[in-house]
Amino acid sequence: MNSIILFGMPGGSEWLLILLVVLLIFGGKKIPELMKGLGSGIREFNNAKNDVKDKIREGMNEEPKKNNEENS
Repeated sequence: MNSIILFGMPGGSEWLLILLVVLLIFGGKKIPELMKGLGSGIREFNNAKNDVKDKIREGMNEEPKKNNEENS
């Protein structure tokens, strides 16, 4: 089962080829800008994910609210 998962993963020479192609396509000056944008996107995604987790935890810890109609 593990050999099936690892079959599609690129090795060392494939990574070098991918990096070379990216360098040729985008150029040396654009790569830092691309990585900065990628990093900020990942950071925003993680912040949103953590906010959702916190809201769910808060909702689970809250006491159930009673309707005023039931108490009347």
